[in-house]
Amino acid sequence: MAASNESIFNDPFSAVRAEQTVIRDHIVDLTEAADPGSTIRVSFYHLWSHTVARALAAAHTDPARGVNVQVVLDESSRSSSYADSSYTILADALGTDTGQSSFVTLCPAGRSCLGDQTHSGINHNKFALFSSVADGSRREVVVQTSSNLTPSSYDKLWNSATTVSGNHTLYNAYVSYFGRLRAKDAANWSYSSTSAGVEKVYFFPRSSGDTILGVLDNVECSWTDGSGTHKTGIRLAMFTLTRVGVANRLVELRRAGCTVDIVYSNTSADSWNALHASGGPVLRCYDHDDDGDSGTPSRVVHSKYMLIDGWYAGKRDKVVWTGSANYTYSGLRYNDETIMKINSDTVYAAYLANFTDVRGAAVPGTADDTAACKS
Repeated sequence: MAASNESIFNDPFSAVRAEQTVIRDHIVDLTEAADPGSTIRVSFYHLWSHTVARALAAAHTDPARGVNVQVVLDESSRSSSYADSSYTILADALGTDTGQSSFVTLCPAGRSCLGDQTHSGINHNKFALFSSVADGSRREVVVQTSSNLTPSSYDKLWNSATTVSGNHTLYNAYVSYFGRLRAKDAANWSYSSTSAGVEKVYFFPRSSGDTILGVLDNVECSWTDGSGTHKTGIRLAMFTLTRVGVANRLVELRRAGCTVDIVYSNTSADSWNALHASGGPVLRCYDHDDDGDSGTPSRVVHSKYMLIDGWYAGKRDKVVWTGSANYTYSGLRYNDETIMKINSDTVYAAYLANFTDVRGAAVPGTADDTAACKS
């Protein structure tokens, strides 16, 4: 069975509810189609969705199906004041013993499962794995998303998801990482990555070095071929960008001739100042209190993706990096996170179309000298 990939994006502005909940519904559809005796593995920061919880519970408890369902969540998925009873639904159906074939478990309170346990961190992952669905027509399915399974993720936040089916190496890498999360063996964890055809996956936390700086080191800002000289384009849709080193590198690449276009929702004072240096990238902030109620979430871009179209790693390429990780220090060093790289013109085109939509909707946009955009 040939490997395949597809990308979907929610539309929080849509009057059609299914276009807001498309990522959640995709995970539910795969869950309901999981074959009898197959295995579902899920790791999310927050799962506050009775729809998802009940689908996972039913996959396991239905005697005609008997799907093995394994769930690893951040501890705040249960303890947050915003939490609903989804954890209880899962615990009642699956149990909490990670020695069994089905369970729900939580990372330590205030910590990630694999990060340095002397520092605060979270399990910020957002992925789901399905060993076999739809009578085996799809096997070894990986869903990597930026979306939590929470109400505001659908109608307030712009999110993305990429699904890869039939990539044995990629799937097994995720399964191995999930096993490490399940074991919570932080003492023996180290950052890793796996190349798998047109995909590559990076698993965090990482104790030293910076994956994104390494990516940007592979960029050349111009190249010449038979049709002339061309510029490399870099685009980011990023919920939070606070790593000053990444901000500085993006400015350097813009000054070197790359086009750099960024839509973001949060920075820090230092990274905001770095990004706004003379000759820096085109910037649009998206942090809009659209209902005037400070007690409800603002409308933001919650995706965490970077697109490069141009000369990358010694050749002409179109590449997407997407996943759960914001470009923050904690997202690099202390959180459980995953980033997937995809070399695919089709996937790139889908993300580029979404970037254009998000860019056009961003408020306050280029008028981003605001407290919200700097924090």
